Amino acid sequence: MSEPLLKITNLHAVIAEDGTEILKGLDLEIEAGKIHAIMGPNGSGKSTLSKVMAGHPAYEVTEGEVLFRGRNLLELEVDERARQGLFLAFQYPVDIPGVSIANFMRAAMQAKKPGEEVDIFDFQEELLERMKLLDMDPAFASRSVNDGFSGGEKKRNEILQMAMLQPVLSVMDETDSGLDIDALKVVSDGVNRLHEERPESAYLLITHYQRILNYVKPDVVHVMVSGRIVETGGPELAHQLEAHGYEEWRVDAVAPAV
Repeated sequence: MSEPLLKITNLHAVIAEDGTEILKGLDLEIEAGKIHAIMGPNGSGKSTLSKVMAGHPAYEVTEGEVLFRGRNLLELEVDERARQGLFLAFQYPVDIPGVSIANFMRAAMQAKKPGEEVDIFDFQEELLERMKLLDMDPAFASRSVNDGFSGGEKKRNEILQMAMLQPVLSVMDETDSGLDIDALKVVSDGVNRLHEERPESAYLLITHYQRILNYVKPDVVHVMVSGRIVETGGPELAHQLEAHGYEEWRVDAVAPAV
């Protein structure tokens, strides 16, 4: 049996500023080519997990290991993690006024291949192909990154970055947050198209609700409560959560050891 693409073992992490523990012994495995979803209530540590994986300085890992493609992510700088093939789609993408999406994407692709020059004509051709795949207006590329964008446009821009950078593992932190149904369908369709194009790629969808999973079908669903994965199952688990909520696992998560 081959090793998982991502293997997280006994991960503990705290807020660096005050030492508050958020992740409390989390274990998670993701296989290449699979779509995983993590669902959990507010404050369960879902977004913290994504930021710890990406190397956000606001969090400090106190124990555990995160193996990605056989390397410990925790020993790598943020840019090295990205070059390994890890991508984080933000819940709240940052505005960058004055920097066009095209220039931003070319700089990102250049950083991915240090020492190699990204040919401007090849880049433009690829960018237009990616935008066509995602049914995006080519004029979108000349706009400043996320500046004045609607929630749906910001999330679509995240999908465009995924399409261009072709990560091995895409972590999508509450991508469905703030989207109306039309925008949700557009974003979900983009994820499905990218996964169909590159079936060896893997995805980790972090969400509160089952809604996005109606459009992006997960292979595995995890329940996260109080900083740990407390249940793992198939797609039917998401429907169970939608119907009954998290109360069953909240009780289990705080039950005293016997």
